[in-house]
Amino acid sequence: MNSKPILIVCGEPNSIFSELLAKSFRKYQSKKPIILIGSYHLICLQLKKMKLKAKLNRIELENDSLKNVNLDKINIIDINYNFTKVFEPISSKSNKYINECFDKAFNIIKKNKISGFINGPISKKFFLKNRYLGITEFIAKKFKIKENYAMLIFNKNLSVCPITTHLPISKVSKKISKKDIVIKSLIINKFYEINFSLKPKIAITGLNPHCENFFNKSEEKKTIEPAIKTLKKKKIKVFGPYPADTVFLKQNIKKFNVIVGMYHDQVLTPIKTLYGFNAINITLGLPFLRISPDHGPNNEMIGKNKSDPQSLIDALKFLNRK
Repeated sequence: MNSKPILIVCGEPNSIFSELLAKSFRKYQSKKPIILIGSYHLICLQLKKMKLKAKLNRIELENDSLKNVNLDKINIIDINYNFTKVFEPISSKSNKYINECFDKAFNIIKKNKISGFINGPISKKFFLKNRYLGITEFIAKKFKIKENYAMLIFNKNLSVCPITTHLPISKVSKKISKKDIVIKSLIINKFYEINFSLKPKIAITGLNPHCENFFNKSEEKKTIEPAIKTLKKKKIKVFGPYPADTVFLKQNIKKFNVIVGMYHDQVLTPIKTLYGFNAINITLGLPFLRISPDHGPNNEMIGKNKSDPQSLIDALKFLNRK
């Protein structure tokens, strides 16, 4: 195999991912081999039901080493699992299958060089069960990375990063730290330098409305401003803190490559309003590039053959760019 493959875990079996796979490979030809980990039987049944076609090539492993990989087909490592229905409501019944897919992928990653890792959508409600805040944290824990990682929602025009991820609003202020802001900003800066030969301009938001000091010492004064000062001393192009209600105005976002916010919806709501699902979720700080298309299982659209594969295509294009 001349080129390092892109490894894909199907994720939640009761999702739109089989549909997106077929549509993606019809519209975009990867320059690098694709290796899919999931149920061959289920994928075939789902594609048949939606009248979609995809060239699948079942491959075998020898001690988790990759053999007989085909560039022109979707290579699949079969996770044999007894599914009783082609599509059904999402539930915890899928957990064992999803775990097997991830375990197989992680074993392969540890023994082979890959171009990147993509995972299909996962139900946080059923798979994570409050054990992890998100798949970002799940994967980081599997590779024993405690804090040196960041979730970047990447778009070539503007990217965003939340300091806290899937956390209740009531807990956000207690979880924001100077250390986290500095670590994640440094990781983002390194990512742009390595991948784009660019020192990014990073805007950092405040937490409170208008960044105002409503009490003795606000998060802006206590945590965010000191973090920005530290980053500036490290020669990072960082600015702020900015009020979150104005930093995403058109005349403002032109000034920055990345906006770092204090919590999930503070930055993900505006980025999706601006670009829809034309973005990819990249986990920075892992020993490999991990990308997730920026959408969930979308239970309401399963089996309808109406879903847009653009986010998955963008993920593949990103991993094919070099």
